[in-house]
Amino acid sequence: MLFSSTYQHELFTTQKGSVLQCDLSDKIYLNFKELTFAFKIQDFLVFRRKVQAVNIHEMIFNISDQYDFEILEFPQNQLSLKLTLCDIVQLRELLDGARFALEMYSMLHEVLGDFEVV
Repeated sequence: MLFSSTYQHELFTTQKGSVLQCDLSDKIYLNFKELTFAFKIQDFLVFRRKVQAVNIHEMIFNISDQYDFEILEFPQNQLSLKLTLCDIVQLRELLDGARFALEMYSMLHEVLGDFEVV
């Protein structure tokens, strides 16, 4: 369930998806491949690490059918994704951008205290 834009803040967006932070629910919403997933912040970071752990080099250079896609499972969110190489690259870009935004906001909050990004 997504809440009104008053409580949502866009962290990062690409042509393939977006990541929003909701202040009301304290969750991160990932929109990717026409699906929306809600994560607690720690679960989001764990999911990002799982995506980062996929061996893209192996997927590129191994011609075996088993390397045509990767299945990522994340039981905490009852999530199972079958991703192609292109999907993984696009998802990594989205997750990395969102993590950078989270770190930047965290750092700004530490330095400046309460602030509003306009």
